[in-house]
Amino acid sequence: MVQYKAFLIKYGEIAIKGKNRHVFEEALERQIKRNLRDCEGEFAVERQTGRIFIRCLSDYDYDELVGALTRIFGIIWICPCVLTEIKSFDETAGEIVRYIGEAFPDRHVSFKVKARRPNKKYPIHTMDLNAMIGEKILDAYPEMTVDVHHPDFELNVEIREQINFYARMIPGPGGMPVGTNGKAMLLLSGGIDSPVAGWMIAKRGVTLDATYFHAPPYTSERAKQKVIDLAEQVARYAGPIRLHIVNFTDIQLYIYEQCPHDELTIIMRRYMMRIAEHFARENACMGLITGESIGQVASQTMQSLLCTNAVCQLPVYRPLIGFDKQDIVSIAEKIDTYETSILPYEDCCTIFVARHPVTKPRLEIIERSELKLAERIEDLYRQAIETTETIICDGSPSLRQ
Repeated sequence: MVQYKAFLIKYGEIAIKGKNRHVFEEALERQIKRNLRDCEGEFAVERQTGRIFIRCLSDYDYDELVGALTRIFGIIWICPCVLTEIKSFDETAGEIVRYIGEAFPDRHVSFKVKARRPNKKYPIHTMDLNAMIGEKILDAYPEMTVDVHHPDFELNVEIREQINFYARMIPGPGGMPVGTNGKAMLLLSGGIDSPVAGWMIAKRGVTLDATYFHAPPYTSERAKQKVIDLAEQVARYAGPIRLHIVNFTDIQLYIYEQCPHDELTIIMRRYMMRIAEHFARENACMGLITGESIGQVASQTMQSLLCTNAVCQLPVYRPLIGFDKQDIVSIAEKIDTYETSILPYEDCCTIFVARHPVTKPRLEIIERSELKLAERIEDLYRQAIETTETIICDGSPSLRQ
């Protein structure tokens, strides 16, 4: 097995950012260094034109390192590679042949050589490199064959300031480096949808804060811990998340006492949005994020979403709006939040659900019902904000139990 001492990191959209490209490259480099801090071993990160290299300066855990890199937005490919200085062709070809022998002990495979020569000072042209390297491999391993259309593996050789070559490409998550597109506030529940929504927006380079609405004693400490664990899991991709835990019990009970029960979910949801927007503004967020999908439940019909939006001045981002449930579950499984989300600890949204909630609310009727709250709601609103607990979820691999 090859003991890789370097990894080539490829990125996608960043390459088309023009004069601002360096800003995105620097952000990606910072994120790589941050994630590597949690990995065993010593590493050096080097940025070259269009590429980032990671040099492994000591022993390390290959699976741990690759796992850390696959959680960094902005990376499209992770390529374990051999990185070497420019030498004579025969010396370089000898290193390539040794690498192929170690990487592919079963010689009965087909291959294709794909050389690139950004360094035009290198004396051998690209097409000649392809043929000459392929010939050296066939001489050393006659059981192998060349297949330029459907090879078992593709050997990539890049001639830059140095030479790197690799035959394995591990997909990264894509997207943009976190921190390059502002900040937004995620309304995080204990369900399947909201962690996925946060992950999707973070993938576009947005830093996340989060707000969770807790309703003791109707929701347990386990329900609260479940949401903290979900925030930790999302933070493994998105970076540290400031999680605001709001005690929502008194507001919910007051709404329950004063308002028509078929409107409870909509009115409670509107107060959640008001409180989340308060913390969003306090923390310089540029919008709210929810996990809503059209028609999934009564509070997510078009009419219900209109009523919810009406209390917000900041934009509300709903990345799952056109997804069906299986689409969302598939992403939750991919990012390892699904098993936590389905733990049987209810959140405040499920405790006070009406038996027959209104599915086509009218905004003027909802606003009229909220007038019944005038006597105490401002005090309860202020109390909920003042008693909010705030913790930092940094994506620690050892999640709280």
